[in-house]
Amino acid sequence: MDRRAAVRAIWQAGVDAVDGETATARALAAAATTEAPPAPDRILAVGKAATAMARAAMARFPAVPALVVTKDGHGAGLPPEAELIEAAHPVPDARSLAGGRALREAVAAMPPGSELLLLVSGGASALAEDLAPGSTLDDLAALNRRLLAAGLDITAMNAERRKLSRIKGGGLLADFRGARARVLAISDVPGDDIAVIGSGIGAAPTDSAFAYGAEIVASNAIARAAAASAARAMGLQVLAEEEALHDDPDRVAARWGPRLRAMAPGVIVLGGEPVVTLPDDPGRGGRNQALALRLAQEIAGCDDLTLIVGGTDGTDGPTEDAGGLVDANTWGPGADTALRRADSGTYLSQNNNLLTTGPTGTNVMDLLVALRA
Repeated sequence: MDRRAAVRAIWQAGVDAVDGETATARALAAAATTEAPPAPDRILAVGKAATAMARAAMARFPAVPALVVTKDGHGAGLPPEAELIEAAHPVPDARSLAGGRALREAVAAMPPGSELLLLVSGGASALAEDLAPGSTLDDLAALNRRLLAAGLDITAMNAERRKLSRIKGGGLLADFRGARARVLAISDVPGDDIAVIGSGIGAAPTDSAFAYGAEIVASNAIARAAAASAARAMGLQVLAEEEALHDDPDRVAARWGPRLRAMAPGVIVLGGEPVVTLPDDPGRGGRNQALALRLAQEIAGCDDLTLIVGGTDGTDGPTEDAGGLVDANTWGPGADTALRRADSGTYLSQNNNLLTTGPTGTNVMDLLVALRA
């Protein structure tokens, strides 16, 4: 067995199962068979998976105007009639403010009796913002840089982001005067809470007078289950399938290193989102690259072990790589220094251990697959 190809295929099966276009199309088709809701008057999509989600909605409702706010380079394949705003991630820029303002103005312009379809995915916190009075783009960028370096989990980060925002935490829909807002979301947060995804950009305001419904159409649990199913289809035993990555890479590696070294032949599938605390002058990399390299240290010398860990959106921190694919031979001279300098990406690149996928059309946190064969 080519273990590197096998773990990559299992990881990819998990990502494919939560594809934004497929998940959105499935949700819209299911609703049509149960409640037959009217076509929306406006489609708004925001987040890293916004383009994929919008494609499904526009295919079902081709005459409905659509606005898509997504990350740089993530707008490919969007129907030309859609309005597209691409912005920076993970640190917002002026285009993020333009995207947030466009979303708020689109919602506020909808007349009484109208129907809104809002598509939300992870990344929306940075990609779209309309600042509260007294706050500036410099304030927002500084806040995001501080939060990214502080090792906070996504819930704590989003609580801080909402303090500067007019559209987070239910603020976007506070201006909605229509009859109903329907929200479909791809979850990149533990617990799949619509009030946390994108800092609550799709949440209902506390005093809303309109009909509101929110549905999670893709999640880390779905990705993990699909990866486990793909492993079984290869004839491999699934030894564990857990959401267990919500911690510092060192602590994750300390917990799972002994289990990986002792695992029987088979596969372990883990999900979640590690958090990193960065030095003052970090190098190249992100949380998945750091975790991959730290786990490479744990499995050094275990010649029958291979693992992959990557962001399901295809990016990892400020890089264009998703994570790392490592084995018993990855750890070597310079690896420890790379970890200390938050420069895991440089080391992994030099040793041909980077996982690079490009935009995936989804975002359900991170996925790890370990294989012993």
